[in-house]
Amino acid sequence: MRFFQSLRDRLPFLPRTDRTGTPRAPGETTRGSSETGSRRSWDDVQRLRARWWVDPKHLQTVRDIRRMDEMDGRVKKIHSRSARTAAKGGVRLIATGQPRLEREWREFVTRTKINNPQKLQSDLRAILMEGNLAMQWVLDPTERVAAAIRMPSETIIPNVGDNGIFNDTAHAYDQIDVEQGRSIAQFALWQMTLGRLDPSNFDDWGSMGRPYLDATRTVWRKLDLTEEDLVIRRHMRAPMRMSHILEGATSEEVSAYRAGVEADQASGSVRDYYSNKKGAVNPVQGDAQLDQIADVVHLLDTFAAGTPMPKGLFGYIGDLSRDVLEDLKKDWYEELAAIQTVAASVYLEGFRLQLLLKGINPDGYDFNVGFEERLTDTPNQRADHALKVQALGASQETVFETAGLNAATEREALKRERAELDPYPEDVDEIDPATGQPIVARSGAGPRVSITPNNAPKGESATAITNH
Repeated sequence: MRFFQSLRDRLPFLPRTDRTGTPRAPGETTRGSSETGSRRSWDDVQRLRARWWVDPKHLQTVRDIRRMDEMDGRVKKIHSRSARTAAKGGVRLIATGQPRLEREWREFVTRTKINNPQKLQSDLRAILMEGNLAMQWVLDPTERVAAAIRMPSETIIPNVGDNGIFNDTAHAYDQIDVEQGRSIAQFALWQMTLGRLDPSNFDDWGSMGRPYLDATRTVWRKLDLTEEDLVIRRHMRAPMRMSHILEGATSEEVSAYRAGVEADQASGSVRDYYSNKKGAVNPVQGDAQLDQIADVVHLLDTFAAGTPMPKGLFGYIGDLSRDVLEDLKKDWYEELAAIQTVAASVYLEGFRLQLLLKGINPDGYDFNVGFEERLTDTPNQRADHALKVQALGASQETVFETAGLNAATEREALKRERAELDPYPEDVDEIDPATGQPIVARSGAGPRVSITPNNAPKGESATAITNH
């Protein structure tokens, strides 16, 4: 008992009790574990314990979803395909006519490997599986952002107070060794950016995000158990059995008869059965209701309702029509757009840090970070929308952005094409140095765009283009 009490005095994260087993009151002092032998209050001990203890609910949630991803191919396909689809096209800087920012952005994505599709898929997969994207920004000796390292969010604890605000921006996050219950690394607010998916309270920085499949864990366990029971039932009840009844036979006679019948069945031979006693051999049919799996279908539908992907993309078509599948795919794209927004906000903070390190005030520029392709609309719908915007007389920059293209990249490509075709164009009075577009062209207006309402599927308008 004395050794156990001494052990409690040395470990601050264990509950304190006196010799009678009564917990110590708040404010009561205990002998600390420091070399100076100073006394630590019970409130301090509780704060240290809270700092060195990750949220067990969030930790268990992440572990359950990782187990689901390892065991079930459907869950793995949800995470892999969603992350791969969301990362399609990569990340881009949304900034019009700001070559300095565009140059800094190209250097930033090259050093941090954000332009690598595998890096993007890994980050987006973390948002789906962990509900958070904890990104550590690593600087090189020249004080540039040299790497963006994704950290396991279930080991990260925000050092916030009761009001949800960071107590110290120089010590904003702790990384905890979950097995030993101790802090192994500390991060300032600028060193780590935490992107959260659907937190309970956005204004509380201690509120972590939720994995996308968090609410489906219970349904998945039921589905997995039911499918396993279904296989066991098929194995045990599907084959046809034979009931041998030997009336008046002794135990020795039944054993000898059974051994002979099973020996014939094992050898694969088929024979008739004979008996000199009153008896019968009756067939027992297998389970005739194995095709009735409505409970499995119900659990599968319930599980699919909590996933971003429609179950039709898994091959479970059933009576699903094409129009319904298209509507479900639109919902899936909208969910992916929300995940892209979380990842883009993290990359934006990293780029702002890079600009500050270079002595550039990011608030003095109008820019944003987004993904190259927003998947809510199809390519045809985006092109149709861009042509309609062009018909309204919008700028070429707006037309490119509406079509889902990088306006800066297209502007540079147009400059190169124009220089290669004719370095001294005669039909152009003046070239805008910012956009590279002709200000006055003697050859006349551009293509004529005509729009016919309600002349396309689902009530959309049709677009026709004619050249002069």
